[in-house]
Amino acid sequence: MLRSPHPKLVLASTSAGRRALFEAAGIEVSAEAPTCDEASIIGENPPATAQARGLGKALSLARDGAIVIGADQVCHLHGRVFSKPRDATDHRTQLRALRGQTHTLSNGVAVVHDGGVQAWTTDVHVTLRDDLGDDEIDDYVACGEARDCAGGYRVEGLGARLLARVDGDQFAVVGLPLFEVITVLRRLGWRPAPLSHKPGLPLQGQHS
Repeated sequence: MLRSPHPKLVLASTSAGRRALFEAAGIEVSAEAPTCDEASIIGENPPATAQARGLGKALSLARDGAIVIGADQVCHLHGRVFSKPRDATDHRTQLRALRGQTHTLSNGVAVVHDGGVQAWTTDVHVTLRDDLGDDEIDDYVACGEARDCAGGYRVEGLGARLLARVDGDQFAVVGLPLFEVITVLRRLGWRPAPLSHKPGLPLQGQHS
């Protein structure tokens, strides 16, 4: 159990999407770049790779008095891993291969704290539309979005137009199963700071 209900939360990630999830939920985190070489961490399968990388990221920033959250996402289909596109050509190739297919996003998460480590993997299944034309894919690639995303699309942006279905935690599509993370934090004794302490939020009785 934590000594304080409001310890410092550290997100071992430079992902703007993951940080935005915490911010939207009113949870204060300090986002820092992990110091491990995640590309060198390879598991026996895509989910194992995601979990090992999430754990490696969290452990690389572990410190006393803080809870460090590490996460990694691996996009895969029939054993093939779809990484961040190397260039526009690779981007188009990936999206065409995923078109009309249901692929898996494996999210490896680790929470490292004074009392130990908790790590797990959450899978979510995403189906790209089967009627996407090559011109639509080319247009999406040209817009420049999702060059830094596994699979080559950003569901919380223009990439939503490419998707037909999401089965599972939609937060996990962005890169973090937020509900599960909050559950783990609460089991440790963490509680969010009162909303009345957050500037910019309307207090009771204030309406625009």
